[in-house]
Amino acid sequence: MMNIEMYAEEAGQVSIAFVIGAILGIEREFRSKPAGFRTMILICVGSCLYTILSKELGHSGSSDRIASNIVTGIGFIGAGVIFKEGISVNGLTTAALIWVTAALGMAIGNHNYPVATVVTVIVVIALFVLEPVQRYINRFHRVKDYRIRIIEGSTNFKSDVEEFFNANGLSYRCMKTLKDNMEAVYLYRISSPDRNYDLVNHFLLAHPEVKSFDL
Repeated sequence: MMNIEMYAEEAGQVSIAFVIGAILGIEREFRSKPAGFRTMILICVGSCLYTILSKELGHSGSSDRIASNIVTGIGFIGAGVIFKEGISVNGLTTAALIWVTAALGMAIGNHNYPVATVVTVIVVIALFVLEPVQRYINRFHRVKDYRIRIIEGSTNFKSDVEEFFNANGLSYRCMKTLKDNMEAVYLYRISSPDRNYDLVNHFLLAHPEVKSFDL
């Protein structure tokens, strides 16, 4: 016999997971990140459903087995959004958010609504409210990594840029030099005591051998 009350309660849990996943996914979608609106909804709803099923299917104290494997599965998804470009690593925040979203789904599936609510608020604050604080802190960074792409056949760039660094009192280190589609790519780590990186940007924009650069 169908237990309508139990099914209604479980439907409510999944609906709450949908809402929380949507809230967290909006921020990632707004920033055009790999795991966005729909992905976060699916992660939160899926984790909630697996947690519900783990309690219904568990026998002899083994109800935690499915839930424990959620963490392993989410690890694979999180690893898929982390990528390394040169000396920079991107996607760590998205991967961490995937991990937290799955945990929130599990909390909802286990009827732990107070904790899920508090954690959701904390995550929203970290994503939306604390971003200006992070930007302010970043203004005090004295080290920046530059990935500079040089046009094919360039011969003078390395000596020109290092002469420029020395003339302007900038500390630097050439982290790596590589070849990409017949073009040279230089990875420089630059330290400016007065944090005047606009000077470096203007030099690179004006140099005839620089095809593109990014930080």
